[in-house]
Amino acid sequence: MARSVKVAVVQAAPVVMNRDATVEKCLSIIADLGRQGVELALFPEVFIPCYPRGLSFGTFVGSRSPEGRREFLRYHDNSVDVPGETTRLLGEAAAQAGLYLSIGVTEREAGTLYCTLLHFAPDGTLAGKHRKLKPTAAERIIWGEGDGSTLPVVATPWGNMAGLICWENYMPLARAALYGKNVVLYLAPTADSRDSWQATLRHIAMEGRCFVLGCNQFMTKAMFPEDIGCREGFASLPDVMCPGGSAIVDPLGNYVAGPVFGREETLIAELDMSAVAASRFDFHVTGHYSRPDVFRLEVDETPRAGIHYGRENSG
Repeated sequence: MARSVKVAVVQAAPVVMNRDATVEKCLSIIADLGRQGVELALFPEVFIPCYPRGLSFGTFVGSRSPEGRREFLRYHDNSVDVPGETTRLLGEAAAQAGLYLSIGVTEREAGTLYCTLLHFAPDGTLAGKHRKLKPTAAERIIWGEGDGSTLPVVATPWGNMAGLICWENYMPLARAALYGKNVVLYLAPTADSRDSWQATLRHIAMEGRCFVLGCNQFMTKAMFPEDIGCREGFASLPDVMCPGGSAIVDPLGNYVAGPVFGREETLIAELDMSAVAASRFDFHVTGHYSRPDVFRLEVDETPRAGIHYGRENSG
């Protein structure tokens, strides 16, 4: 197993509500990371086409509006088919740069949208996808829920890699499901820029004895096109809607890079993977520090479709 890996956390701004332009920006960033010798890169939660901060989509309890449906359609039309043209372009970019790429997108399938984290291998193949298990608060009007079938772990030369999205990381059992798969590179793309999120990143690193890569968008009100409607939430937000807070944390909870606020910036760091084993000397939550005689977690990883088609056995 390789002892060190050069990683990048990309704190950037999407071209809001514009999938194709945001993809072009991604391709340029990925190519530059490849030239710098980066081997693993993480982009923020729903970087494509954007995190729709401040938008109401014309809803309140018991009511939807025609304008809100139009805004949802705009978001839907700029979302990502998996697989599709966008995943082809991202895969090719990862292959040309020779790196593992993980990026947050809004995925669409049959009219439902999902908050999804895509993983690409250095050969350009889609190595896995994770759909957010539980959208938070008003996010539930936009995104459906994932199930246990999209909890992939990607085997890399440096050990297992996986991720949870934003406040999924406050679900102890979801974290435990990843720890049980011996994840040493833990990805945490988010839309949370609060100080308390930094405590979360450091806690996960210490709890899982893993490297944690936290990644957020940098967004301002000026980045939103003037023709976007349903902006009721904008009035209460500052001009800098999301200052960022991306960071890289080691298995003992120490910052390797960041956090960075108030600008677009890519954090690059060389991680010594031997630090994982060394950190587990005194604590390994699913190993010598576990109590399987007292606690047990069952994870259902079967797909959960709402409709099943089949033919009864008449024999």
